[in-house]
This record gives sequence, C-alpha cells and structure tokens, in this order.
Amino acid sequence: MPTAPSAAMEPESAVAVVTVPFPAQGHLNQLLHLSLLLASRGLPVHFAAPEPHLREARARLHGWGVAAGDGGGSLLLGVHFRALEVPAHASPAPDPASPFPAHMLPLFEAFCAGARAPLAALLEELAASHRRVVVLHDRMAAFAAGEAARLPNGEALGVHCLAASYNVGWADPGHALLRQHGLVFHPPDACATKEFVALAKRMGQERRRAPGAGMVVNTCRALEGEFLDVLAGIPSSDGPKVFAVGPLSPVLLPDASSGGGGARRHECLDWLNKQPPSSVIYVSFGTTSSLRPEQVRELAAALRGSGQRFIWVLRDADRADMRGEALWESRERLAVAETELGGCGAGVVVTGWAPQLEILAHGATAAFMSHCGWNSTVESLSHGKPMLAWPMHSDQPWDAELVCKYLRAGVLVRPWERRHDVTPAAAIRDAIGRVMASDEGAEMRRRAAALEEAVRGAVAEGGSSRQDLEDLVAYMTR
Repeated sequence: MPTAPSAAMEPESAVAVVTVPFPAQGHLNQLLHLSLLLASRGLPVHFAAPEPHLREARARLHGWGVAAGDGGGSLLLGVHFRALEVPAHASPAPDPASPFPAHMLPLFEAFCAGARAPLAALLEELAASHRRVVVLHDRMAAFAAGEAARLPNGEALGVHCLAASYNVGWADPGHALLRQHGLVFHPPDACATKEFVALAKRMGQERRRAPGAGMVVNTCRALEGEFLDVLAGIPSSDGPKVFAVGPLSPVLLPDASSGGGGARRHECLDWLNKQPPSSVIYVSFGTTSSLRPEQVRELAAALRGSGQRFIWVLRDADRADMRGEALWESRERLAVAETELGGCGAGVVVTGWAPQLEILAHGATAAFMSHCGWNSTVESLSHGKPMLAWPMHSDQPWDAELVCKYLRAGVLVRPWERRHDVTPAAAIRDAIGRVMASDEGAEMRRRAAALEEAVRGAVAEGGSSRQDLEDLVAYMTR
C-alpha cells in the first residue's frame, strides 16, 4: 500500500523527478497518477504544466482514497506542482460537428513552443541541488528531452500515453500480429487533423534529436504482452528501455465507492448503490469530444428503448484554458436528452465531472459505452467491464480494434468509416442488447472478468507491472 513520503526522503543529493504532461486531460491524468506512484516510493516529484491544467488535474484526481486512506492527500504532499507559463492563445468553444478537438490546437501549439523556456529554468534550478534530474515527459511534450539533455546531470524518458500496440501499428500496419487478429490500423491522417499530425511529427523529430533512456508505457502484459514483445524489437526514438508499469490509475476493489476515504462522494454513487448487480451501463465520451444535438437525441432514444439502467455523462469537451463549460451548448444538449428520455426513471444524467474509477469499480455497473480513449479503456478492463466502443478520433479507433477483436471484450457501436454520420438509435440499441442480453455479451463479460483478474495480478506483489515499476525506480535512483 502506498505511503506518504517524509521530509527525510528528500536529501539535497537526491534524484529529482520532473513529470511533464501534455495539456489534455487524458495525458495530465496519466502523468499525475505516475507522479503519485513515484512519490509513494519516496521520490521528490515535480509535476510541471500550465497553471489551469495543474488546478484541474488536482481537482479531478480520484481513486487514491482507498490506497492512502485520506483521498490521496498524503501522497499529493510528495508532488510539487510547478506552473509553466505559456504564451497567450485562443480558447474557442468546442465544435460538436468536429470529431477531433481542433479547438485545443492553439493551446497545444502555444505549449510546445512556449513551455520550453520555463521548463529549462526549472530543470536548471533542480540540477543545481540534486545529484540527478530525471525528466519523465509525455511523448507529445518531447521538447523536454532536449532540455534534459542540456544538463550534465539530466536524463529523460518518454511516457507513452497510448496503447503499446499503437506503436506497433504505427511502425508496421501490416505486421503479422495485426493480420493474425484482423486488426486494422487507421493512418493518423484519417483520425486527426493535418495540423495535429504535423505537431506530432515535430515532437518525433525532437525525440530523435535528443534520445532518452527509454519509454514508460501505461499498459501491462495482461493486456498487451504480445505487443510489448514486438515493441521491444522496434528501435525507439525514446531509447532502448521499455517499462510497462500500467495501469497507472488505481485498480479499485468492487466496494471502493461505498464510502470512506476522506473524499466527498458523488451523488451518482448513491444511486448506483441502490441498483441490482451488473445492471447499469456507464456512458461517457471523455473530455475532448462533444456530441451533436441530433446524436444526443438518438442516444437518448436508444437508452430509453433498451430498458437498461444507465449513468450518462453529458458534458461539453474541455476548453483549452479549462474555463467552465459553454453553458448554452450544454443546456441545449441536456434539454434534447431530457425531452427524448421522456422522464425515464431508469437512469441518471451527469452534467459535470464524474468519478469514473468508482463507477467502473462498482458492482452494479455492467458495461461501459466509451470513446475508447486509452485511459478509459484500461480503466474499464482493469475493473472487468466490457465496452461498447464508440471511437471519436486519434488513437481511439485503434483502441476499439484492440478491445473488440484482440481482447474480445467489447462490441463496436459505430464503424469508423461511418464517423461523420449520426448513429441511429436502432444501431445503438442493438449494441446494448448484444452486450447486456445475449450469449455473445455473456462471453464478453467473462473475458472482461478474466482480464480484470490478470491486471490485478500484474500490479500485485510479484506481478509484471509492479516489477517494471520497481525497475524504473531502481534505474532512476541508481
């Protein structure tokens, strides 16, 4: 069980760890979880990001109360939150008509161009008082590797916030492992804007100019063992080492949401406590996509028509500056949903932040309708919940392929080729029925339960992820 670090654990000569996330929630979340894992092992960790993202990353952190006994507050004492000032940038409202969050691109460009100088100053400050400075940077923040390389006592490792298998597909879309399972790797140009792909390629060039010691991956052998073996043989711009330390987020026990832990409970958990076992579909599409009103209407009709209980997180995508949601847009979609649900008493609609880990760990939750971001994918399977895969952009189509075809723990709601269409209620309802009320769904649930058991073994004492985490700590503190 993680424990809070003491002041005695941070001598002048200690190794300082700096984690540098990319400023999007899925990336911030993973790097903060990694920071807490390292802090629990006595390492002083500096989490460096723009101020609004520091604030939101802390506010949205959950799942650590069971481990630390106080909502995770004691572990947070071991993390120093360091603000990186970035140039002023536009922060337009999200566009529900665009699957890719193009409204975030001004932030991404400003961050990759402007955070280098304040990060360099932070690293120089730490290098003067520590034996070694180790920078764990998001691979989309690869400029940090160059700044670490400037230090005589600096070192960098890339943190891969996507599936390990994604890199295999990127390197070789026709690899035998993909062909064996009928997996299709959609090219990045088909899943993101050309501007974002260009930015990703620039970060790849940064990594090649300043290669690090290796790569930290938020996965485990229970989910992607074959792909990790392949990845180990592919030359990486991050360096030769691969540490598969996932899942980075806590794997909670089924009764984790029953109370305690020092954190204020979300009201949807009280509702969940009153539902029968394995009876609720959790619906959430992450923080970077907003559904069009017409799609909200079809999804609401499908949920009502399915007769299943549900928790539906219906909120706007995050803005670049992390201001509050665009209330007119949110209210419009909520009104559409409420009209179509027609007072349906079988579910709960959440319009703000939802405690996803606790929902997925709850015994009443049966399945997860998801955009298939890698965080959500790992969290769902880690808690034994099959997925109704509805990818929106970027790596999500690949994650859906992995879940449905390779792990066989999910069903595709909408083919990627139909991503620009409104998915009709009948198709959504059919997917719900396949997971919740068919022999096929029963097999998916058995597969998901087996994956949960294997993932728990990976993070337990003697497991592959636990060992890779200990190896990572040993390498950084050598």
